[in-house]
Amino acid sequence: METSSDILSILILYRGDSIRRLYNLKAVVASLLPFDGIEIHVREADRVNHHVVERMLQYVVNYEFVEDTDSILHKTLHFNQMLTCITTPYVGIWDCDVIAYPESVEECMRELTTGNAAMALPYNGVCLDTSRVIADIYMRDYDFMTLKNHSQLMPKLQPHRLTGGAVLMNRETFRLLGDENENYYGWGDDDFDRYIRFYNAQEKIFRSNTPLFHLTHPRGENSNFNSPLLALASKTELSKTINCKR
Repeated sequence: METSSDILSILILYRGDSIRRLYNLKAVVASLLPFDGIEIHVREADRVNHHVVERMLQYVVNYEFVEDTDSILHKTLHFNQMLTCITTPYVGIWDCDVIAYPESVEECMRELTTGNAAMALPYNGVCLDTSRVIADIYMRDYDFMTLKNHSQLMPKLQPHRLTGGAVLMNRETFRLLGDENENYYGWGDDDFDRYIRFYNAQEKIFRSNTPLFHLTHPRGENSNFNSPLLALASKTELSKTINCKR
């Protein structure tokens, strides 16, 4: 829960489209709880509040449920709404399925708080997909060494270098750069857009030299482009950001 000494707010958006997502959310929150100075905000956006997440996390995070009847999860809109309540000087946008090296999270927090970076990513752009078997072993006791020791068995989630999943930022800098771009509707290129805006503004960006771990889950309509039209709209918006003058 929030305390007066917290300096970083981690925002997690959740929709329970599979039981694996619920397991993953619990594991991700558990991985972030040990850090000093971090408050965790979880927003559940769905048609019905079944109170499962609320009861699971009510004493350890700042939880809220928002009714959302749209089958497509408008992530950027939800994150911007969450940002309006943030008072800490640093903010993070974190997927509900990813685990970072603990030392990389601490490293990124140092880079932000010392002013060496305005954006810090606790991984090197490589995200490894755990597989269900390794994820289940990890969830027995949340021992990070399970992920680290089996990393050679994990394929890359995507072949290209990633810029999202776990991102920490200076809150004021992010605000001045427009926060999340709500023109991205559903799954898309919003992570690349955010990264490019920091880069185009010549803000300092730091990356840790470790991979990120993605806890496997079924990939539904909010884990891929929902339609060719939405894919085209996402690529068009990203092109605008890439071509924006510094």
